[in-house]
Amino acid sequence: MQLALVLETNDPEWIWNVFRLANKALDAGHTVETFLVNDGVEAPDAEHEKFNPHGALLKYTKNGGELAACGTCMDSRGLEEDELRARSSMDEYLRISEDADKVLTFS
Repeated sequence: MQLALVLETNDPEWIWNVFRLANKALDAGHTVETFLVNDGVEAPDAEHEKFNPHGALLKYTKNGGELAACGTCMDSRGLEEDELRARSSMDEYLRISEDADKVLTFS
């Protein structure tokens, strides 16, 4: 199955759980693409003393998960592209959504 995950929040616990799910789906043989939008573009910077959102995100990309981030949302927050925040567009967001068997949105 091809899953599209849309992350709209910068809450560390949400980020951690979304990428735990994404990693479980990859382990089960599914294809997963994630689009960071709105506050979700801040996900790679999230820190928490109890949860490990950054570690879950790293594991996701190392396991072959695809990650894209809304460029306009990044610009409005003064964020630069990096290894966990690939600058993308609404065209890519649309493609990810169209190609997916299921789209899950987390906000």
